[in-house]
Amino acid sequence: MPLLLQRMQRFALGHRAVAHSPQASRAIHPAWVVVLASAWLATACNVPLWREVAALPGQGTLRGWGFALAFAVIVAAGNAALLSVLAWRWTLKPAITVMLLLAAFGAYFMLAYGIAIDASMLVNVMQTDVKEAGDLLNWRMVSTVLALTAPPLLWLYRRPVRQMPAFRHMAHNGMLLVGSVVVIVVCLLLVFQDFASTMRNHTRLRYLINPLNSVYALGNIATKPLRLDTNTLMPLGRDAQLGASYAGQQKPPLLVLVLGETGRSVNFGLNGYERPTTPLLSARTDLATARNAWSCGTSTAASVPCMFSHLGRDGFESRKANYESLIDVLHHAGLAVLWLDNQAGCKGVCERVSEVRTTALKDPVLCPGGECLDPIMLKDLDQRLAELPAEQRSRGTVVVMHQMGSHGPAYFKRSAAALKKFQPECTSTNLQECTQAQVVNAYDNSIVETDHFLDSVLNWLGKQSNQAQPAMIYVADHGESLGENNIYLHGLPYSIAPDVQKHVPWITWLSPAMQSRMGTATPCLQKELAQQRITHDNYFHSVLGLMDVKTGAYQPELDIFSACRKTVAAKQAAPAPAKS
Repeated sequence: MPLLLQRMQRFALGHRAVAHSPQASRAIHPAWVVVLASAWLATACNVPLWREVAALPGQGTLRGWGFALAFAVIVAAGNAALLSVLAWRWTLKPAITVMLLLAAFGAYFMLAYGIAIDASMLVNVMQTDVKEAGDLLNWRMVSTVLALTAPPLLWLYRRPVRQMPAFRHMAHNGMLLVGSVVVIVVCLLLVFQDFASTMRNHTRLRYLINPLNSVYALGNIATKPLRLDTNTLMPLGRDAQLGASYAGQQKPPLLVLVLGETGRSVNFGLNGYERPTTPLLSARTDLATARNAWSCGTSTAASVPCMFSHLGRDGFESRKANYESLIDVLHHAGLAVLWLDNQAGCKGVCERVSEVRTTALKDPVLCPGGECLDPIMLKDLDQRLAELPAEQRSRGTVVVMHQMGSHGPAYFKRSAAALKKFQPECTSTNLQECTQAQVVNAYDNSIVETDHFLDSVLNWLGKQSNQAQPAMIYVADHGESLGENNIYLHGLPYSIAPDVQKHVPWITWLSPAMQSRMGTATPCLQKELAQQRITHDNYFHSVLGLMDVKTGAYQPELDIFSACRKTVAAKQAAPAPAKS
């Protein structure tokens, strides 16, 4: 009855009754909600940023403190400006919740792995499969996210927000937006010289402003269709034809392209690393290794489509439409193509050819714990090749093997127990729980596994010499940080990424038959690639050159084999010395 009387009273008195109710008296103005949320985001959720700022030269002085304070106000005002656009009755609390979650997860990964957040990093997140995501989950992530989100969210959802007429609400939001912009401008004017210099010389700071970095990156991804026609696939290499080497051939070429995952060139014993991480490959004399090879990106999502493109890194980044890939061109030429994937997919590169994923395979030895080691791709390979169209196989075959390689942070899962020669290794996905030496041990063991896998591939190819002319090219998609300067994993924006995330191994093996077929000598390659700088830009054209595929998309100046072909041809054309 009392409740009914209260409701009748509210109905009779209208707004005045509501205004004087206990709940209404506790209601907080939306502008204050925005200000307080922005302050929390700028301080508690930006520890990685302020840690970097504290390490800048000149900090600790009065001028340094003034710059840091102005920077913090700019970050808070930036958050407020964004939230002011969303400060409506039904959207304010959900918007703040999303911002807090973005900031909390961003703060954890920046603190735990030293990463920075841009569009490429978020694409990696979106393309991560369940296994990869599971490797990143741990109690530190949960505790960090809860610590950064629980206090403000409990406060937010326990306090009612004052309701206002729509026009008045719009006016307040507009004033909040304008006020935020004014604060940003004033602070920038006060410390402009220091701010401009810092942003120019310490670019990494731009990617640490949390959660504005994630919001900007999401906006970049969302607007990508406006800059890139994602609905149209431009044809490429439809003019592709097989060259003169195929005329009257007795044995078809067989090329294996091993697409490595997270390979650091400097950790390959074959490339001069002090540790014997590649004992099997190092014992061979028939390999050509490029010690100065560089990736197209710092993540699989960025590098793989780029290295299989004809555009090169610069052209790929500025493209207005997507094109068919190297795989398509090989197929257009009439060759048999098979993609074997022990990873999280081919990033759209192999969609139009035969593909086999190992995720569904169950092998107690090669797939312990449900995750397969790379040698699984050699299992039943002869049968898989036999299932390809016979007419195409008679011309030639290209097999792509996409490794799990050294994918982190669970490096310890990437090597078989028998190959763990460096101990103790880090067995945690939270790499900060281990010493850097343990992290390096686990990573180096994964390189030992790759060494074993590549040697197995070479042995398999050797057995194919009776019916084919085999060759192998191994190139990693990107490198890895192993704790240097407190940075782990990969995926930093290319402009600020350390060299270890971009410097990759590139290993070539040509059978004697393939050397003869293509007029390319391994000793010449060894000499050419010892110091020559090459990049993923060379990959598309080098594969076409090796397979003698003629097309207008091919650029001989980017083919790493072309110089040796000319050298060998010149030696063969030179007249024999006259006998005395």
